[in-house]
Amino acid sequence: MIERLQGITVSGTEALDVLRNATLSQVVQSEIEKIILSGAFQPGEKLNEKTLADRLGVSRGPVREAFQALHARGLVEMIPNRGVFVQEITRHDAVAIYDVRAGLFGTACRLLAERITTNQIGTLKSLVAQMDVAGSQRDLEAYFPLNIAFHTAIVTGTDNSVLADTYFGMVRRLHLYRARGLVHGGGFKSSNIEHRAILDALDARNPHAAFEAGFLHVQAGKVRITTTDDAIASVTS
Repeated sequence: MIERLQGITVSGTEALDVLRNATLSQVVQSEIEKIILSGAFQPGEKLNEKTLADRLGVSRGPVREAFQALHARGLVEMIPNRGVFVQEITRHDAVAIYDVRAGLFGTACRLLAERITTNQIGTLKSLVAQMDVAGSQRDLEAYFPLNIAFHTAIVTGTDNSVLADTYFGMVRRLHLYRARGLVHGGGFKSSNIEHRAILDALDARNPHAAFEAGFLHVQAGKVRITTTDDAIASVTS
């Protein structure tokens, strides 16, 4: 079984740990999801079952099962007699996802404000400080993972698996949409000002203020993305 995983980025004791905790199809699903979200395939691009199987060093069966799971997650589209394609997220889809995500993230902030620990506050403060540095240097490569870590810490900190599963499912779908708002129009600075408002509300253990700050932050992100797309369209049209 370990030999069948030779094309996947695990080895030695890591491979044994993976096999203990996941089926082969789950491992393959995770790897294909990473490939899709990395931007290696364009939205609407067809995925070749055999090519992916060869790339991951597995048979086609686990890849087929992975496609079914990724379809349920909204990351791929399965068209009878045509094949499997990377899901295309339109601007309308992205706006709709942002609107629902705003409510979910606001709720996560509210729930966390009721239970947040000193250590959690310290973690969030450190992330915001690091984002200040990355933002001042307009370093998207450094800023982006810190931004994800900030939101992840808040959502997972609620210890609400239903909320987390729904929220992260939406985030995965948004990765398929061209999200460039942070690098235009002062997005770095504006985004981290909003992060500080969330942090202040959490530090004050104020659930109402935390919800409002979290909700408004995601809504502002939606505006940054749609405004950026409008600007690009006006230049390229």
